[in-house]
Amino acid sequence: MITGRSTRHRIRRAVSQAAARATRPDGNGRGALVAFGALAAADLAAVAGDRTRGLSRAAKPLLMPALASYVLRRRPDASTPAPAPLVTGLAFAAAGDTALLFDEREPAFLLGMAAFLGTQVSYTTGYARMGALRSMRSRPWRTAGCLAGWAAVNAVLAPSLEKHLRLPVAGYSLALTLMGVAGLGVSGRVGAGAAAFVGSDLLIGLQAAGRKVPSQELLIMAGYILGQYLITTGWLDHLDSDEAPGQTALPA
Repeated sequence: MITGRSTRHRIRRAVSQAAARATRPDGNGRGALVAFGALAAADLAAVAGDRTRGLSRAAKPLLMPALASYVLRRRPDASTPAPAPLVTGLAFAAAGDTALLFDEREPAFLLGMAAFLGTQVSYTTGYARMGALRSMRSRPWRTAGCLAGWAAVNAVLAPSLEKHLRLPVAGYSLALTLMGVAGLGVSGRVGAGAAAFVGSDLLIGLQAAGRKVPSQELLIMAGYILGQYLITTGWLDHLDSDEAPGQTALPA
């Protein structure tokens, strides 16, 4: 009993120390970004080898925590707050990645979609704080065009979906589209990342509707990984530029 309690204590201590190292600010976060790159390469290699489920995809649920570690470690010091919507969005994405990893059945699909809805809402909230709404108001044609695209895609794909999935998919895809539009109003890098994220999820929608394209799984993951990387790095670069001398910092 003592041995078991001691072992649990050592495990908790090791986990706590690892978490502290992963979130300790160093001003650049390069180590976390290297880890993200290695995990991304491992996961894409697994997908390219047609290993889309199970332990061969063990790197997948670690991708977003690695990016979150980069966000936290890039801070100049522990007193500098990290952008909460970004970290929250990455946490939801990690939950979604895990939900979709081991199970292809409908409950896992819906759970993953709910988690990624949290990501879209978190990101859109953060973009709004960085001035995206002003950009959307000044370019209403862009918002209208994206919403028209959302309506057209749903009209085409909905008949191929189970009836009880149509409303959840339409709701999620609307949140995804708004995230994409808002991302375009932040910066070029964030906008490119948001577009890659939207493209990745569009391929998932095609897959759910029974539509196949060559190398679909690989394209889904490549677009998702690229999108999250560009969103994260673009977000932090944008905040850094807002805090440059002579500029007024916006809330994170």
